[in-house]
Amino acid sequence: MAVHFLELVNRGYTGEAVSKDDWDMDHVVLPMMDIVEEFDLEREDGELLLRDREKSKAYFEAGVELLVRSGVYNQSTGRVIRFTREEILDAARRMPQAVTVGRGADAFTFTPRRPDSTQLPGVVAGNPGCPMTEEQFCRTVTSWAREPVVDMVTCGSIIEVDGFKVVRASPSEVLALRREMKYLNGICEKVGRPGIGRLAAESSVSEIGDLAAMAPGGFQPGDAHLIALNNELIINNDNLIRVANAMDTPVLNASLACVMVGGLSGGAPGAAVCMIASLLADSLIGRADYHLCHPIHIRHIATSTPECMWLSSTVCQAFEACAPAVIICDIYPKSGAGTIELLREVAANALAITVSGGHLEGVGSCDGLKPNCSGLEARLMGEVGKAAAAQGMTRAEAEPIIAKLLEEYRHVFETGNEGLPFEEVYGEDGEPRAFWLDMYREVRAELIALGLKM
Repeated sequence: MAVHFLELVNRGYTGEAVSKDDWDMDHVVLPMMDIVEEFDLEREDGELLLRDREKSKAYFEAGVELLVRSGVYNQSTGRVIRFTREEILDAARRMPQAVTVGRGADAFTFTPRRPDSTQLPGVVAGNPGCPMTEEQFCRTVTSWAREPVVDMVTCGSIIEVDGFKVVRASPSEVLALRREMKYLNGICEKVGRPGIGRLAAESSVSEIGDLAAMAPGGFQPGDAHLIALNNELIINNDNLIRVANAMDTPVLNASLACVMVGGLSGGAPGAAVCMIASLLADSLIGRADYHLCHPIHIRHIATSTPECMWLSSTVCQAFEACAPAVIICDIYPKSGAGTIELLREVAANALAITVSGGHLEGVGSCDGLKPNCSGLEARLMGEVGKAAAAQGMTRAEAEPIIAKLLEEYRHVFETGNEGLPFEEVYGEDGEPRAFWLDMYREVRAELIALGLKM
């Protein structure tokens, strides 16, 4: 029987009291060093994808062990929430094996995928959390909601309402959320997909916005919101309120962990363990319906770095081997719209995730920091993922293609490549400008030459 949610919340008031600094060192850094050594975990030089099932199992077991030893820190109370091994594994076993987003003819069902599978990945399009004006929000969401390859939509964050800056936990945040949901409803209706699922409440900086999204005209059945863990293995009452807010409603909980590669967990192996532990924790305390895996390179940020692609590959395979669940991996490249490097980053990242057993979400172009994004790169992400699966591409076949693409864009991690804002890559007619479409066609031709049957 699942542990009662309020029992877990209560542990955040009765558990061991620790400072944030002590948490980071005593519950993340030191245990992780021990666990990586005990489980003999390492990433081979140059390895872009994990291709060993037994190793994937070891990573899962290491993630369970970290969560047992460390628990999760409630930063609001300054106390540790502890879990037993049995509670962790029971929650992992209870993860849904079919998650339906959206409604009616526009509904889509995600199920766990296997590595090297011919099962097509689901495609979630958008740049969650990217700061945007209302006009930018509407134009960008329209650009990817209209793409047929897209199965679910998400969006950036509205940072001003009628010219007034949105302030956390204030009336402006409530209005931003109401505006976000209104725009999403209108856009999906306009493009002929009124029932498509939405990962929404992205303008919610605090729990106030999440509560506002439950009002009439807000969340609909089959929509989802984020239940995030902060770095590393940290939750707060804000996110626990979000969990409670969705209880007894048809709104889905999407767990989110943005583990830092090169941060408190160390290099890619330790970060992979921490990601697994984080998603397992969100199965329990976040009541997750599905998981979002979003590694962040401590120096380069982008998920298209070799270390982050390897981490996503490892996490997908660890869950598939030991506790199948719907794993959706974020794609946040370094480059922005209007650059050919962005398209190559997207293609490499999408291949790595697809052949490793994940579903796709993105594109958070320009590290998700600026609205230099468009629907065209989301189109490529979905086309690459679905083409690779349809032809049964394996990890062994995909890795040299990813390596080739990586060599073509690796320089952007040092130079930066923020690209262009939406209005410079799409015209007033809502279509990609000619130069941007030409770049897309060029990369598509490159992928076909490399063996992808698009």
